[in-house]
Amino acid sequence: MFLRGIRGATTVDTNTAVMILTATEQLLEKMIQDNAIQVDDIASIFFSVTADLNADFPAKAAREMGLTKVPLLCMTEIPVPGSLPMCIRILIHVNTTKKMDELVPIYLNGAVALRPDVLDD
Repeated sequence: MFLRGIRGATTVDTNTAVMILTATEQLLEKMIQDNAIQVDDIASIFFSVTADLNADFPAKAAREMGLTKVPLLCMTEIPVPGSLPMCIRILIHVNTTKKMDELVPIYLNGAVALRPDVLDD
């Protein structure tokens, strides 16, 4: 068993709690589903947002999904000039027997620009 990290990101159109929570839930659900993650195998989840997103904590979406025992942490990304705006990023730390190349990073909406080498259906 290894502790591995799985990345994902998405973007929203507006800085509202509904948009942040909806987009976070959609991304987190897809990351869990596409990687066949069992909740008990999740060690922790880090969420980051760009400085233009402050209407709500993305971790709230995880709590609303029932991830009440998983340690969660929210933070703000470094505001690098020219970086992708309105972006939510997730890093799931999971205990798994899978190799790194068996894990599926998920990039949705405008966040596909972050990793053109990783195509999502």
